[in-house]
Amino acid sequence: MAPLPISSIRVGKIDDVQELIKSKPNKVPERFIREEYERGVVVSSLKTHHLHHQIPVIDLSKLSKPYTDDFFFEILKLSQACEDWGFFQVINHGIEVEVVEDIEKVATEFFDMPLEEKKKYPMEPGTVQGYGQAFIFSEDQKLDWCNMFALGVHPPQIRNPKLWPSKPAGFSENLEDYSKEIRKLCKRLLKYIAISLGLKEERFEKMFGEAVQAVRMNYYPPCSSPDLVLGLSPHSDGSALTVLQQSKNSCVGLQVLKDNTWVPVLPLPNGLVINIGDTIEVLTNGKYKSVEHRAVTNREKERLTIVTFYAPNYEVEIEPMSELVDDETNPCKYRSYNHGDYSYHYVSNKLQGKKSLDFAKILN
Repeated sequence: MAPLPISSIRVGKIDDVQELIKSKPNKVPERFIREEYERGVVVSSLKTHHLHHQIPVIDLSKLSKPYTDDFFFEILKLSQACEDWGFFQVINHGIEVEVVEDIEKVATEFFDMPLEEKKKYPMEPGTVQGYGQAFIFSEDQKLDWCNMFALGVHPPQIRNPKLWPSKPAGFSENLEDYSKEIRKLCKRLLKYIAISLGLKEERFEKMFGEAVQAVRMNYYPPCSSPDLVLGLSPHSDGSALTVLQQSKNSCVGLQVLKDNTWVPVLPLPNGLVINIGDTIEVLTNGKYKSVEHRAVTNREKERLTIVTFYAPNYEVEIEPMSELVDDETNPCKYRSYNHGDYSYHYVSNKLQGKKSLDFAKILN
């Protein structure tokens, strides 16, 4: 899974958005301004209040007591969420509040450091670890109103130790603690998703091998013209599951494409937002679909998110599970492929909705 040769990629000048708002708070450079058809929507608070409740909420405490009425009801809700939305929130997930607050604290402190300090951990063109902007492959490509800091976490061999920062104090330790808890959560969720599909609960864990886990911290500063830019371009995730934590007091920024409408998602207090990735779509032969989503910005408020991507080992061969394929009623929709190859394909292209999944589709 080597990155693209850096010498072959010319990305042009990429402005750091935090520095932009310090020097020119009322100016949006041309490279950030989107075409009218793809611009963000400024969502009113009334509309936000109405819509965010439509995102399904799964109470994991009800799944801790197997085979009760509450358990089966919550499994049904989970199945419907995965099938109808591809997104849901989890509450009572069992991760200590201190662990969540600690990772949020060090992430905030990292983005608050001087630019010269953050530039010690650069995200080189064609790679997806380090500080900067990912998925940029040309000098004229539009930029997102966002700064990113991304790291490979597990297994250890996917890490780039040079990119793990020495500052702020406690960053690595807090990230390790947080990532271990998120890994446990993802294993639990995959167990429940397997049950919701009528499969043995250990089906995914056995298939995934030593799962790959990466984290990306996204900082979205205020923008003087939020209607002209996007915080993050529309895309689906190449992972199996994605876990999003939004910092307290952040503005609404995540939007999910549902029935051709961008629906804003307001994370619940102490909740986590989960979405189905391309890998689960393929494994379930399209029963559970990855969903296009994006981030928009706010004129006055910043937003910080910590996003974990959980996926099979790069050596695993991926194809629709035989239990979910029927030649007559539900024929195979995706070809077999190596997950490492798909991951390389995903990170080697700009974010364009669900276009990356064309890699796996069987064209009739």
